[in-house]
Amino acid sequence: MRYLKIPMERVGVLIGHDGETKKELEQKTGISININSEEGEVEICENKDADPLTILKAENVIRAIGRGFSPENAFLLLSDQMEFFLFDLHDYVGKKPSHVKRLKSRIIGKKGKTRRVLEELTYSKISVYGHTISVISDMININIVKKSIEMILNGSKHATVYRFVEKQMKDLKRAQTLGF
Repeated sequence: MRYLKIPMERVGVLIGHDGETKKELEQKTGISININSEEGEVEICENKDADPLTILKAENVIRAIGRGFSPENAFLLLSDQMEFFLFDLHDYVGKKPSHVKRLKSRIIGKKGKTRRVLEELTYSKISVYGHTISVISDMININIVKKSIEMILNGSKHATVYRFVEKQMKDLKRAQTLGF
């Protein structure tokens, strides 16, 4: 058995309308999931036939939903090619709410521009929720997204970050076309 805790306001999203999201996750992974909707605790029941990688994927899907992703985006993590990464803003600025809010604002950008640009350039999904920033991306682009978010969190100018991402993606495409 594995246990996870998700925010209470995300429990309904994990369960889904008439339990659809929970059922879909159980069906796609073959793993039984029990949700305590009063505590926000999720129990993953491992059967002895379960693939350990599938259990980790299910955990990541649950974490992603708990960190603000839609079930559709979270289910991308069931692919072998996708990864989940979480930044805790407390690690960057401590627990002072005004500092956390400032960093969240830097990642979101004016009218959501920064987050949207990063998602479009890197083919990723980014969620800003509570004191965390979460990323769903493929294994090739995840490091570029992580580095770009880290640059913003550490105070780099947005234009500098955009240039960095564009250069990295161009280099990656060039390497792929050359067969590296």
